[in-house]
Amino acid sequence: MAGPRAYLDYNASAPLLPAARAAVVAALEVEANPSSVHSEGRAARKIIEDTRRDVAALVGARPEHVVFTSGATEAATTLLSPDWRMGRGAVRMSRLHVTEADHPCVLNGGRFPAERVARLGVDGNGIVDLAALEAALAAHDKSEGLPLVAIHAANNETGVIQPIRAIAELVKVAGGVLVLDAVQAAGRIPLDMSEGYADYLILSSHKIGGPKGAGAIVAQADLMMPAPLVTGGGQEKGHRGGTENLPAISGFGAAARTALDGLAGIGEVRAMRDRLEETVLRLVSDAEIFGKAVERLANTTFFAIPGIKAETAQIAFDLAGVALSAGSACSSGKVGPSHVLKAMGFADNLGALRVSIGRQTSEADVEKFETALAALLSRRTDRTKAA
Repeated sequence: MAGPRAYLDYNASAPLLPAARAAVVAALEVEANPSSVHSEGRAARKIIEDTRRDVAALVGARPEHVVFTSGATEAATTLLSPDWRMGRGAVRMSRLHVTEADHPCVLNGGRFPAERVARLGVDGNGIVDLAALEAALAAHDKSEGLPLVAIHAANNETGVIQPIRAIAELVKVAGGVLVLDAVQAAGRIPLDMSEGYADYLILSSHKIGGPKGAGAIVAQADLMMPAPLVTGGGQEKGHRGGTENLPAISGFGAAARTALDGLAGIGEVRAMRDRLEETVLRLVSDAEIFGKAVERLANTTFFAIPGIKAETAQIAFDLAGVALSAGSACSSGKVGPSHVLKAMGFADNLGALRVSIGRQTSEADVEKFETALAALLSRRTDRTKAA
């Protein structure tokens, strides 16, 4: 299909924002090591600390509680550890609780042995089973260590938002620790660590329009932290060794500032998402939109068209100039059954497509999607008649 392509895969990676690109380019000119004490080193350090404030502001945290990583996967693997420290003392996390619908970097349990990872179910809308979580925490043997709960704030495939405060209350009552995977939520729903609903957040730069290669752990306080995954020269207060990726971190800060400002306009994104869904249901009356009955991210729709395989539809959209996905973009490009839909009780062979948009999505992008969908359905009808 002629004309500019329509990029509708923001949950995989949001387009690099102009401000983030400019910040990356400017930081490339700063050649010094941020740990150096000379003027050039201090200039590099200032960029790091300015970004720390920007990222903290996005989620209502204190700048000194932000630890930069190479991305969300590293942040998750760091936090999902049995071994923690409080000052000079050791703290043991004896069991990790995750949900069957979590992102693979959480679902796989990080540094916990497999037998110490408990997977909680979700309902047909993808909401965690709170009763099961409460029961699991009540049965926890505290003599072995503390319970660690890790869960997504919003699902990367369906966009479904978890009942964060209810989860936090259960974890608090049980004396546990809550890690919130806020990768998809940051910049799309308000997050405020000062309200105390999570002990730790996981963030990713490229999900909010920053460059790839930067992420963060954000702590409620710095009294207790996991044993570092990456050790080295003591950077990030010893929580993450290695010279900081200055350009990527600088771009992360610019994206965080833009994301915070953009929260006020999220209603416009929701209106565009709703228009996309109305088109799908108008053209395919029996289409299934997953999680539609509960609160979702304003930018995400995950749907299935009966009779059309997800990989077939994805290729057809791509050839028509529309980039979307068939779920999580974390499996080396493979298209397979969605573990999220399986957790929600849907059949393994049910193919689904994810459209995820943002503030840069245009009316032309939506129209291109609508045209491509109509063409795909026309070919399906022709094949049905031929059969």
